[in-house]
Amino acid sequence: MSSALQNAGEFIWEVAKIVILALAIVLPIRYFLFQPFVIQGSSMEPNFYEADYLIVDELSYRFREPERGEVVVFKYPLDASKRFIKRIIGLPGETVEISGGQVIITAGEKSWTLDEAYIPAGSKAPDMPPATLSSGEYFVLGDNRPYSSDSQDWGELPQRNIIGRVEVRLWPPNSITRIQTPSY
Repeated sequence: MSSALQNAGEFIWEVAKIVILALAIVLPIRYFLFQPFVIQGSSMEPNFYEADYLIVDELSYRFREPERGEVVVFKYPLDASKRFIKRIIGLPGETVEISGGQVIITAGEKSWTLDEAYIPAGSKAPDMPPATLSSGEYFVLGDNRPYSSDSQDWGELPQRNIIGRVEVRLWPPNSITRIQTPSY
């Protein structure tokens, strides 16, 4: 009987080692490198839809600053328990204005209108007076501009609230893709 107990004990110990090893590998990846995000709502349509399953890269912004056009997941500035997904439009030190549905960026003496080919013609944002971003602040907009709660509504996004950038869409299966940042 002791041989049976010894075999059972060895089996349990082997299973425990596998579980511990798996957790030692998976948990750091999940909490410090990549994390899943499931879209709720329509603010990023037609580029992202309700229930899309995304992988968020949490590591990149430890080595570089966020860039214009990147889609980011962040803690909502008015309630840090909520997670939002939007596209970075304005960078620190810039002024963002929306006029006639066009996003106008001013940086120093230079001013230009963003060419946003990913936005359908009917999804233009309402006009907005100029907003100047301070150091560590970003201006974010949803791709479905008329139906998005974003920087037009609640102001600038502090960099400390950014969790990471959307790297890959894994669901639905027919839409699996790496997310590309538009060039402006």
